[in-house]
Amino acid sequence: MTSTAPWSTRKPTALLVLADGTVIEGQGIGATGKVQAEVCFNTALTGYEEILTDPSYLGQIVTFTFPHIGNVGTNEEDIEDLTPAARRGAVGVIFKADITDPSNYRAAKHLDAWLKARGIIGLSGIDTRALTAWIREHGAPNAVIAHDPNGVFDVDALKAEAKAWSGLVGLDLAIEATSGQSSEWKEKPWVWNEGYSELPAADVKYHVVCLDYGVKRNILRLFTGLNCRVTVVPAKTSAEDILALNPDGIFLSNGPGDPAATGEYAVPVIRKLVESGLPVFGICLGHQMLALALGGTTVKMHQGHHGANHPVKDYTTDKVEIVSMNHGFAVDKNSLPEGVEETHVSLFDGSNCGLRLAGKPVFSVQHHPEASPGPQDSHYLFRRFINMVREKKGEPALAER
Repeated sequence: MTSTAPWSTRKPTALLVLADGTVIEGQGIGATGKVQAEVCFNTALTGYEEILTDPSYLGQIVTFTFPHIGNVGTNEEDIEDLTPAARRGAVGVIFKADITDPSNYRAAKHLDAWLKARGIIGLSGIDTRALTAWIREHGAPNAVIAHDPNGVFDVDALKAEAKAWSGLVGLDLAIEATSGQSSEWKEKPWVWNEGYSELPAADVKYHVVCLDYGVKRNILRLFTGLNCRVTVVPAKTSAEDILALNPDGIFLSNGPGDPAATGEYAVPVIRKLVESGLPVFGICLGHQMLALALGGTTVKMHQGHHGANHPVKDYTTDKVEIVSMNHGFAVDKNSLPEGVEETHVSLFDGSNCGLRLAGKPVFSVQHHPEASPGPQDSHYLFRRFINMVREKKGEPALAER
């Protein structure tokens, strides 16, 4: 892999130093300083603000394969994490081209200024195709990304830090991404030229409790769009406290880190919630930890799935959907016990992307059906969950599609 862009004659002001000692030089963008993290790549063409504020990226540096990032600027409406005052998304970012001035009617801030405000360290001006090819061959590497406007670096120290970092395996990051206290979510999905509005109290039909391991805003919006009042609770909330809220259904959110590590405190709670008989729906990390609670295991992936163009087959409908993905761990399908059925599978590599528990209103998916960013093929899963709630209440089902 080329260590610096061949066309660049500028003094490097940022470095990406991989654990194997590889040093990649570029131009610094965003915040200054350094951070240890895992490097992944994302193949989405749009939605960089949503990607960088997805709490599932905590502990990761995102390499964008699309060369031009930042052209539409940033705004306050496309943020996905609940607490933007804290850094609960990607810790680093890598672009091929320099950030250009924004050209979009919704733009409120230049991407570089936004990165600085968020504390995200960035690097531009490198061959991102070469880096992506390296990750595909060798796997997602541990690394240090560093930005110094003066271009002064202790390279040997950075190499030692990259090599010494333990990586994401065994790391509970959900505890950093979760909410500090319970809250109510009322915001409905975004409407063109109208923005966001709140769900009127008179329109509330159901109550969903969200266990927040790093939840995205658009997930919550799709629940309110189906007339749900959503109570968001911290990751370590007990099953007894959750059930005391008298929910109609339970949602297990996405989030960062190793599911086995977070599962040490989350899995016993999830088991009790499943035993309660309430409908349970999980996404991403929530899917992985539901699998652990039902007797399965999870594994670290070679390079993970990160993008908005992943084909997944839903065995329950026999249809193929294009979905958004963001995960570096996966459920080992061969570990699922009797009574736990695989419902979705990745058509890229055959990895598990969904499950359901026989005889109970419990299911989950690995991908991100909220589509922020991404295609909306899987929005029906939210209606599937609400239909489980409606069935328990004796109400007729909604059309899923």
